[in-house]
Amino acid sequence: GLVESSCRSRIFWMKLNKLLLQGKFFQLEIYDPYSGPVLLDEKLASRCGYVLSEDVWGNPIFRASVLGCHVANEADELFSLTVNIKVSSFASMRAAVTYTYPMYCSYASWASREIVCEENYMEVSVKTDVPAVSNDYTVAWMSALPETQNVAYQQWQLMFVSPSGRKRITVSDAVKLGYSFNNSLSRVYLRAPYHSNESDISVVSGVNMNMITSTSMYRQRWLLLLIDTTVSCPVDGISFTDTMLTWTVPRVVPTLVVQESTFQSKSIVMGVDDQVIVNPEEMNYLLEYNETHIRITIPTGAEGGKLQSSISGGVYGVTYCIDLFLEHTWTDADWQTTKYTIIKSITTPFMPQIPTVINNTVPEERLFNVAFGHFLPDVSLVAITVGNVPFSLREAQHHGFKIYETPFSNGTKAFILEVSFDDPYVLKEYVNRNETKYTLLVNYTLSVGPEMTLYYHATEVECVIADIEVPDAVGSCDEENLYLTLPTFGLHQYWDLYLGNKLLNRHLALTNGYLAATNSTHLILQIPLFAGGLVYEEVSFQKIKARFDVALRKVRTMETLQMFSISCSFNSSAFIICHPDGTIMVSAQMKTIPAIDMSKTKLRDSSCKPREYNEAHAFFKFHVTTCGTSVRFEGDHIIYENEISYEKETLPGQSTPTITRDPDYRLKVLCYYQAKETLVLGAFSRDPATSPPFGSGTMFPRSNTAAYRRVRQALNVVSRVSKDESFMEFYGPSMAILKQPMEPVFLEVELKDESPSVELYLENCWVATSPDFNNTPRWNITVDG
Repeated sequence: GLVESSCRSRIFWMKLNKLLLQGKFFQLEIYDPYSGPVLLDEKLASRCGYVLSEDVWGNPIFRASVLGCHVANEADELFSLTVNIKVSSFASMRAAVTYTYPMYCSYASWASREIVCEENYMEVSVKTDVPAVSNDYTVAWMSALPETQNVAYQQWQLMFVSPSGRKRITVSDAVKLGYSFNNSLSRVYLRAPYHSNESDISVVSGVNMNMITSTSMYRQRWLLLLIDTTVSCPVDGISFTDTMLTWTVPRVVPTLVVQESTFQSKSIVMGVDDQVIVNPEEMNYLLEYNETHIRITIPTGAEGGKLQSSISGGVYGVTYCIDLFLEHTWTDADWQTTKYTIIKSITTPFMPQIPTVINNTVPEERLFNVAFGHFLPDVSLVAITVGNVPFSLREAQHHGFKIYETPFSNGTKAFILEVSFDDPYVLKEYVNRNETKYTLLVNYTLSVGPEMTLYYHATEVECVIADIEVPDAVGSCDEENLYLTLPTFGLHQYWDLYLGNKLLNRHLALTNGYLAATNSTHLILQIPLFAGGLVYEEVSFQKIKARFDVALRKVRTMETLQMFSISCSFNSSAFIICHPDGTIMVSAQMKTIPAIDMSKTKLRDSSCKPREYNEAHAFFKFHVTTCGTSVRFEGDHIIYENEISYEKETLPGQSTPTITRDPDYRLKVLCYYQAKETLVLGAFSRDPATSPPFGSGTMFPRSNTAAYRRVRQALNVVSRVSKDESFMEFYGPSMAILKQPMEPVFLEVELKDESPSVELYLENCWVATSPDFNNTPRWNITVDG
């Protein structure tokens, strides 16, 4: 139903069901038997002994003292109060539905003095048959006696004693100040708000107490009644740790116990909400006391209270709330029995809780399993963003993500997200040799607490698995070609083929004369014997041993994973090979009739004879700078030209042949080089006995400035050391570079002169340990061109 009620000691308790009030507005009216309904507001509540608040679960709670303003009192034993509950769908409360709810309470076991410390008021009630004036201990009372001479006849008046002095007022004036004073058949009571002008703060055993020292006075004929209506209530005494809250109150309040030597505690009980806790230890509560203090310790999150999620400064955290009461009954010589009740609603400070992301992914299943928690039940997942794509929960489920909650034994929960490695929104990166790094970027959107505050949390989860097979190539040869066959899987996605430092793409293949064909699984590369990019390991007119090398490199890092090499021997009768270092090898075939003596063939420089020959072939090997080789520039190419000719027989004594059977034999030799070319050469120490291994030590790259030029050098030549074989990023001048043994060095030498008649030849190039030209040891790169 809408309402639950109970009577705890001398307090009416009423709880409204928040679920039935969801989305609605409500008001409470207190029914006055004489004047009708009175709207409950804060001022009326504190003056008349009412409290309207919420319990830790968010249900509205109404409490009322049985001595409240509008409570019907029958002989100080039976009490009744009627409350109107008005419910409306509108903030203006129009079209409200009114529910009338009567409450009843039976309470006859009154103590001589009863004090209630509520959230918004303090109340003291005293039996009127208690002796009015104490003995000599009550000095303040004795000083108040002269004031009684002015007490009006048959009228209650109040006198307040505070550090500023004494104030005597009528009951009607006290009501204007927020007090409530009245008497019943057998009792007189005073109700006061906290921190009024007539109150004072005193410290008792380290706890601040709000105290009102007052005397209620009544005069009738020969009777003068003085009643001590002093009241004192704690206003702090709460402390917190990360795991506990502690509530401390003084065991003895001096203003309430004048003769402390006669003080004796009769019972100390605690409760939660409106229920007494008989065995606190069963709920992990600790109720303890000594001569000076009563202390209640509650573990954070203990049963009876509630943990609640909230957001503070964009940080997720929790608070813990619990509604406690403490009832202390004691006796002393002045008051016989006092029942002292404190009702306290306690909320801890905000406690940040950093959510944790647990990666439960099992790589073999190729499925991310991510747990995000721990959260209280008042937190719900409303949306996620994967990568940069937002999804509502319905959209996420429809896409194929699996989202569900998993509970834990401590009452918290986690949100589980499952995403396939193959999902398009999962980032994939090829790493190491044969592994893929899968990265899941998730941004969670949560609704937190009863205010449903949105909270965002981004996380990144990675998983690396070996799920890539590095391809193996197969090589073969026929009479005129070399063939390389390798799988196309991963090609251009994870790795590329490189010929030296150049990407082996379609353009380079066409330029070098390769033929490429692909099917559904493999790439087949056909390399003709005299195509560009081949390495000729052995060349003679009898055979050619050629090798084709390609490197398998990662697309992103250019790291070489594997080298593929095909080496074959070929029979070839006629050929010309132009090496990158300027060496030209030519096998000339005799095709004349009648036949000539191939041993007598020569180059333009007649001293350049064949290295090998037989009846049908002559084999020449020379450098582009020797044997009369000429050079010219055409576009982006340098063309070197020579000629093989036959030296005819002459008659004895005659310099010019006049009669000969030898035919003319001329074979033009042309080699084309690109004007800019990158060469990879080895460097060797010229004094290996005294030199450290190549690569150890420090090198100093420098521009070829005038300060270091030899006198004979007038060309504008610049040399640089590249950081890698891409020749895109270079070390700065005079920067120390440390190289390990067998680690390559990438050197670039550039001629800055733009004159078309000037060429660059590296005659001598070496590496040394200092800029001095004569420094030793040295590591040669080129010697005599």
